[in-house]
Amino acid sequence: MAYVISDDCVSCGSCEGGCPVGAISQGDAHFEIDADACVECGACAGQCPVGAISQG
Repeated sequence: MAYVISDDCVSCGSCEGGCPVGAISQGDAHFEIDADACVECGACAGQCPVGAISQG
């Protein structure tokens, strides 16, 4: 199951740089993960300073 970013996201961009497949981009309210591109590695979750990323 792909990772998801909650509304707790502060749009710092740390996760985007940590994604090895480029599945994360800036959305309207906060960063978003493209579920089809996500390889479920969890690298983004480790990069998030506010813990806004979890496996959905």
